[in-house]
Amino acid sequence: MHTFIKTVQFFILMRRIFISGIYVLFSIVLFNACTTTKNTTTSVESTKDFREELLDTMVFSPDDEQTDSVPKIYRPTATMRYDLLHTKLDIRFDWVKQHVLGKATLDLTPYFYPIKEISLDAVNFDIHAVKLMPEQKEMVYQYDGEKILINLGREYKKGEKIQIFIDYTAKPEESTDKEGEAITSDKGLFFINPEGKIKNKPRQIWTQGETENNKKWFPTFDKPNERCSQELWITVDDIYTTLSNGKLMSSTKNADGTRTDYWKQDLPHAPYLFMMAVGEFYEEKEMWNQLPVHYFVEKGFKKSAKKIFNHTPEMLTFFSDKLKYPYPWDKYAQVVVRDFVSGAMENTTAVVFGEFVQKTDRELIDNDNDYIVAHELMHHWFGNLVTCEEWTNLTLNEGFANYAEYLWFEHKYGKERADYHRLTEMNGYFSQAYSQGAHPLIHYYYGNKEDMFDAHSYNKGGLVLHMLRNYTGEEAFFASLNKYLKDNAFSAVEVDELRMAFEDTLGEDLSWFFNQWFLQSGHPTFDVTYVYDDVTQSMKVQVSQTQDSIQYPSVFVMPLDMAAYYADGKVSNHKFMMDQRNQTFIIEGLQTKPEVVAFDGRNSILGLINETRTTEENIALYKFSKNFGDKMMALSDIEDKSVIINDLLSEKFYFLRAIGAESVTEERFLNMPESCRIWFCLTGILR
Repeated sequence: MHTFIKTVQFFILMRRIFISGIYVLFSIVLFNACTTTKNTTTSVESTKDFREELLDTMVFSPDDEQTDSVPKIYRPTATMRYDLLHTKLDIRFDWVKQHVLGKATLDLTPYFYPIKEISLDAVNFDIHAVKLMPEQKEMVYQYDGEKILINLGREYKKGEKIQIFIDYTAKPEESTDKEGEAITSDKGLFFINPEGKIKNKPRQIWTQGETENNKKWFPTFDKPNERCSQELWITVDDIYTTLSNGKLMSSTKNADGTRTDYWKQDLPHAPYLFMMAVGEFYEEKEMWNQLPVHYFVEKGFKKSAKKIFNHTPEMLTFFSDKLKYPYPWDKYAQVVVRDFVSGAMENTTAVVFGEFVQKTDRELIDNDNDYIVAHELMHHWFGNLVTCEEWTNLTLNEGFANYAEYLWFEHKYGKERADYHRLTEMNGYFSQAYSQGAHPLIHYYYGNKEDMFDAHSYNKGGLVLHMLRNYTGEEAFFASLNKYLKDNAFSAVEVDELRMAFEDTLGEDLSWFFNQWFLQSGHPTFDVTYVYDDVTQSMKVQVSQTQDSIQYPSVFVMPLDMAAYYADGKVSNHKFMMDQRNQTFIIEGLQTKPEVVAFDGRNSILGLINETRTTEENIALYKFSKNFGDKMMALSDIEDKSVIINDLLSEKFYFLRAIGAESVTEERFLNMPESCRIWFCLTGILR
């Protein structure tokens, strides 16, 4: 799901830490410079004002307390008394009453111990019949408005199959409607303009099952550690298109002017991933590796259907190749609906998007949907194929989907674009950690499961994966992910299974990494000073971890990769391991004093880094480092950017050119070609 949004204001980016320890945010006006090269990639988070941003960018101090407001309730994985094997649903609708008229047939078996009864989740139903099949024997049951407790009549042992039929009416519109920051309604199924009274608004029906809301429209065991295959018959007026998981097996017109579409999902997945969408959509279709790829949009956007879902076939190839695990499902569909209660939802083979992604070709030039299309696609491996067993482990779904955005930007548009994205992710995480409190990524003591959809599960999860990738190396990282996927395909997981996949691949104990980043709260804060010794030709690097030692008594064990930059443009990297709160590292064998040293030489650390530099050192860092984060930290402390204006205006990455454009003096402006002067005046960049 892409419900947690990371940046909020127009062209906001997190600045480096000043010596005072204050984080400052600054905004920049976009400029595609009138110079030799123009980066055609203009999709940025900062232009996405259509996104319902949930984190306000803020100014904060790293000395503020990273509070961990943990309730006293442990959140265990749901106990499985039985295993749901297959679900058949026959669905019709009463649009006026906003009711679902359903018939469900559930195949299940005892999980391990013998059972005499089963409990199914079913919220606000009218139950018309409960039968044991195929005998069609009426069953004794109790129903309290949330669960159906069915007496099976005898004891069933593991391996025995049980088939239950339930005839029901579901009333999702009359159920509770709790709101969260990520998912604004929990009704599970939504009628949009059901009576057609709102002019120029389509009539639609769509579902949103995450977290545990599909029980509002069909009976099930609505927990993420369950999974089953499914069949779904949807009967609607013939004017409507339907979409569900799996393949469309048949479409039959009925005598009463309705049509019944039969959808079948053969491979098992979690109940929260079941979906339906009904509406008057325009459908575009193409093939990828002999699999159908569908795009559903409102008819007014038919010309832009493929572009709305940017580069989907290319992404399918990229992620399949990167993970060395081919896309595991039998189709890939994406649909845009009205009034969606989240950003997007990764239902297996049928992703639902909010209407904010629906744009014309012209709008998509500067505001594409790459980030969210990549995010939802990656879920088909991390979330759908391998699913977190409880919402405590949500980052095993969302952290990977967030990191997919970085991987795609890196592949398609280059590392600077990806690192820009990484800084906005850090901005979102730090904003929440200091304003709302920090908690472990694997959060066994959350207050409400909806609270897990935050800047920890999403942003921090992806940032931690980036650190792990930098520590292990490229080949080992993706080999470990491949093992994780193969070992756990079509099953529910917790974080230890991810750790073991890496350990089995690398032959190395990684408890130190997983314990501090997944099971503990917070992040480190570093104070760094550099002292060069002319006699020994060495650089002494003194580092202190200054995060609150009372709240965070454990020191972060940190692999360090410092980079030393020289006047001739060469760079040397120096690896260390920090495992003490105060530690001194010596960079030896230097034939000359470096122009500047970067503590986080690979820009991979999730932490606050306070390293003081002179203006000359900042200019050297900007000129010599190829890392976008280094350049941004340097630029934030170079007050007079005229000394590097030519470099800025010649940058390949538009964001850096924008800083140069904002720094153009009047004299330089007057010497520009007339076309560029006109552009500057029209956009108001010149001060």
